[in-house]
Amino acid sequence: MAMSDKVYNVLFLSRRNTARSILAEAILKKIGKGRFKAFSAGIDPEGAIDPNVLSLMEFYELPLQGARPKHYREFTGEDAPQLDFMFTLSDTAAGEKLPEWPGMPVTAHWSSTDPVLFEGEPLEIKQAFRRTMTELERRLSIFVNLPFASLDRMSLKSEVEKIGEKTPG
Repeated sequence: MAMSDKVYNVLFLSRRNTARSILAEAILKKIGKGRFKAFSAGIDPEGAIDPNVLSLMEFYELPLQGARPKHYREFTGEDAPQLDFMFTLSDTAAGEKLPEWPGMPVTAHWSSTDPVLFEGEPLEIKQAFRRTMTELERRLSIFVNLPFASLDRMSLKSEVEKIGEKTPG
């Protein structure tokens, strides 16, 4: 298998695994063209995906199959996928003492506004979720177009960190 044929395992980590990380997982599954296996998990997962996220996923035809809040420990055991990349999306997750991940993935923090915490009128709340989704789409569009086969580990780390620094706009 050529390096360019490699399928990369990517984990998105947030606090509750009900919005940002679920969206990032679904977006990467859709735009990754089979080159990526996307997963998501939370530090302190809640029981269900936020209804606003489910509405967005249905409207934009993002894959829902298997989507559910999960604890990050599901990705630390012997049966866990060997991770190539792990991105924290919440400042809470980034501040946690995290385990040694199987596969020693390239990691970066992509701080992302938590739309679940947004307060306002229903339309404003929906717009907050859309803004977060758009920010994740922009970052992931850059990510999937990186020249993975020609970058060494340090270069990849630098590139994915730069993606996380991009300001929305």
